[in-house]
Amino acid sequence: VQLQASGGGVVQAGGSLRLSCAASGRTDRTYYMAWFRQAPGKEREFVSAISWGTGGTYYANSVRGRFTISRDNAKNTAYLQMNSLKPEDTAVYYCAASSVIEPPREFRTYDYWGQGTEVTVSS
Repeated sequence: VQLQASGGGVVQAGGSLRLSCAASGRTDRTYYMAWFRQAPGKEREFVSAISWGTGGTYYANSVRGRFTISRDNAKNTAYLQMNSLKPEDTAVYYCAASSVIEPPREFRTYDYWGQGTEVTVSS
């Protein structure tokens, strides 16, 4: 599975961005697609995940109520709508896909990763 992330950019606090993650290759065995982020000097952290089959969603507490993850199965694409952005959301955002049924919030669940897209939120 190959993942291509896009949609990052520079936005003012309170603004919105939508990230996209297009999957190609053997996507028929995808269980979850997720977004993680890594801020400078910090470890990569879970943001959100979606079950490719059921559409069930998972969020980090820090983004719940502001971010919405969705997917378009026909396009093999997952989206992350980010609203009410804060400076602390500044990071490189990575999309990921899993071919196993493991806890969706854990880094080890994901065996495919995109290249990352940078999000900068100015105050």
